[in-house]
Amino acid sequence: MKLIIQLSYIFLLSTSISARTFSDYVNLNFTASYLEFIGETGTFLFSHNKTFKAAIFNPGGQQTSFYLCVIHVASNTIIWSANRDAPISGSGQMNLTVKGITIADENGNPKWSTPPVKSLVYKLALTELGNLVLLDHSNGSLWESFQDPTDTVVIGQRLPVGASLSSAVSDSDLSRGHYNLTISASDAILQWYGQTYWKLSLDKNAYKNSNDEVEHMAINRTGFYLFGHDETVPVYQVGLPLTDFRIAKLASSGHFTISSFSGGNWKQEFVGPSGACETPLACGRAGLCTLSTVSSAPVCSCPQNFHANSGNSAGCVPSNGSNSLPFACGSTDYNSQSNSSVVSFSQIGYGLEYFSNIYSDPVLDGVNLTVCQNLCSSNCSCLGVFYKNSSGSCYMIENALGSIQSSDKGEPDVLSFIKINVVPTKTTNDDTDDKQTSKNGGFPMAASVLLPIAGLFLFAAVVFLVWRRVTLPKKEEVILGKFNSHSSEDMDAFYIPGLPTRFEYEELEEATDNFKTLIGAGAFGTVYNGVLPDKTVVAVKKIMNIGVQGKKDFCTEIAIIGNIHHVNLVRLRGFCAQGRHRMLVYEYMNRGSLDRSLFGGGPVLEWLERLEVALGTARGLAYLHCGCEQKIIHCDIKPENILLQDQFQAKISDFGLSKLLSPEQSGLFTTMRGTRGYLAPEWLTNSAISEKTDVYSFGMVLLELVSGSKNCSYKSRSHSMDDSGGHSSNSSTTGLVYFPLLALEMHEQGSYLELADPRLEGRVTCNEVEKLVRIALCCVQEEPALRPSMTSVVGMLEGGTPLPQPRIESLNFLRFYGRRFTEASMIAEENDRSSMMPQQARNSTDARRGLQNGFSYISSQSISGPR
Repeated sequence: MKLIIQLSYIFLLSTSISARTFSDYVNLNFTASYLEFIGETGTFLFSHNKTFKAAIFNPGGQQTSFYLCVIHVASNTIIWSANRDAPISGSGQMNLTVKGITIADENGNPKWSTPPVKSLVYKLALTELGNLVLLDHSNGSLWESFQDPTDTVVIGQRLPVGASLSSAVSDSDLSRGHYNLTISASDAILQWYGQTYWKLSLDKNAYKNSNDEVEHMAINRTGFYLFGHDETVPVYQVGLPLTDFRIAKLASSGHFTISSFSGGNWKQEFVGPSGACETPLACGRAGLCTLSTVSSAPVCSCPQNFHANSGNSAGCVPSNGSNSLPFACGSTDYNSQSNSSVVSFSQIGYGLEYFSNIYSDPVLDGVNLTVCQNLCSSNCSCLGVFYKNSSGSCYMIENALGSIQSSDKGEPDVLSFIKINVVPTKTTNDDTDDKQTSKNGGFPMAASVLLPIAGLFLFAAVVFLVWRRVTLPKKEEVILGKFNSHSSEDMDAFYIPGLPTRFEYEELEEATDNFKTLIGAGAFGTVYNGVLPDKTVVAVKKIMNIGVQGKKDFCTEIAIIGNIHHVNLVRLRGFCAQGRHRMLVYEYMNRGSLDRSLFGGGPVLEWLERLEVALGTARGLAYLHCGCEQKIIHCDIKPENILLQDQFQAKISDFGLSKLLSPEQSGLFTTMRGTRGYLAPEWLTNSAISEKTDVYSFGMVLLELVSGSKNCSYKSRSHSMDDSGGHSSNSSTTGLVYFPLLALEMHEQGSYLELADPRLEGRVTCNEVEKLVRIALCCVQEEPALRPSMTSVVGMLEGGTPLPQPRIESLNFLRFYGRRFTEASMIAEENDRSSMMPQQARNSTDARRGLQNGFSYISSQSISGPR
């Protein structure tokens, strides 16, 4: 009988004629099976433009499991499946009734159905977004596939707080896997058996825009977002290249990926977690994962006392064949374990890491190892412990055991143990011991021998503790006295929160080849190229001539930068505070600072490269202003402090002049800081200094990106001004031009191309220049309240936020400054051309100095100096 059914099935596959496919929607009492629509590979419904299709589909070409799926036609990618945990055969059916969708097997037994609806169903529609919708007679939505997501989100779909994505087992088995992406009120979180292994908030590519509570996750043509109640300002954002179609998917490997489809190919744009060893099963159960030095793939091995599993599943098992790895209570394998085994712990090494420990708190602090292990032994869900000697912190692995991570950054005082089942073996000696015990009235003979020895050790321990209490304080006084006579600050440095790696002076001296290669210099010190023992190239900033302010800036940089991680901020790798030496060790940026690429004589920065620099800088500032626990104002944004890596990725450096502001603080500083030419007017008017001060500086940098030259420089121009600041003639002059004023004038005339860097030679359009000029002018408005936030600036640069019109009345101050610079330029030129009497020269020089002092914050001189 079974053979007849199989032959009939094969016959149907070869002879069936497909039913007619539908567009947009199907009406009531519709049925579909794979066999009915075999010629269309199970497809029975297309969206209006055939972007998506609905089908009874068998992923991977296998012939046993069929699912109701919504599929992106161009890429043949499944974006949603209905009966993922209850597949049917090719003859199973989907039925559309007034109650909704029902999927039944070949015998008519229901396997899946839509939840109860509030009114009668009229039809089933498939939208151009890929949303499968049940509609009533008035075309009102009764149920949507977007509200019941599986492992994928598409453009136009929202994943609200409390909802989650669940991975599939594989590409051909759509059953629910063990990886979940959950949206909380503050984050997007990846978990495996309840163990967190990734958070969007801690990803280096994400930055925070606001402190609102998250309401939903979404992707669109410009990026990946967690939105709050305000749809215009995302709480978290990952900027991505502009595209028409992209998906976010939780893959069967546990990675959360975002990919775009164009030109017939998928391009992966984002992956979390990004580390090769950061997914739970990177090397299987109890496997040891090590990062490869030659490729992005992990290197898998086994920890000590373990060897590779010879079975079908990857991972490692105890080397002693009589021992086994336990399963947590509640799992399907728990009841099959041997009840005669004894729980023990196998140490697997020092300094190892576990993927979930960095996302969770220890279950206990300040305890000894025995307490930690006993707690795990009494908990059937606990499968291992990580114990930190220095703090007595106890971390437990619960519910499932994943891969262990080997890292040179691991803490050496962390002890790692995996729980194992040990099967005891009864020996002759055991029987003899039992008999001896009974002869002694139940008191073990071993105890009668060991107790006197234990007492002796206890007495010795008491004597040692008394001696230590008497002698140690004296030794500490001597040691601390020597230390304080050398440098009292060295001890304080250890207690700065978020302290990065501490380097000895000799290490950095060797890394820099005795400070041989100078790559930068500024008011606070010099920067040298260095190579660490692990071949990492770094930039070592040697702080010189430290006064009170210098020490303060040094400590500020360590405290602030050590706790900040963002793709558009330079990473502080470590520091040196040995004796009188003060040094900071940064990641090396191989293209140097922006001023070298923009103003130097090398290859011209193309327009798209300038846009990338502008966007990266804006994202970094937005993170400083909104993404940190406390608001951080940079106070010294300029091209010298914007460093570039390959592909012109911009990173903001130099937080030595930053100030941490809590919400309660007024925002006032006591001293002016920053660089002339980029300082906002409020520095000179005793107004409050806020994050809008950075916005002003960014606007000035944006204008320099447009022109390719300093905002105050000598160039030809065909405009002059009357006494009121208006245009009076078209004569051409060469002199000191204040470019922000020129940008304002050209904005008023709509002549934006005249502002573009002439070296671009027509490789930029008027609209492209207009966009940056309008954003820049909005940023440099005199009233801080009128300037946009950096989050809004990011949206403008990405194209998601409409461009506002700058207020001319708030930019008129530029005419005053520009006129004064023109006058200063004319005086300087006159002095160069004329032969004056000594007294006249002095008068002219004094006049020029008076002008420059009056408007010094627009000159290009540096107060803090590039570092």
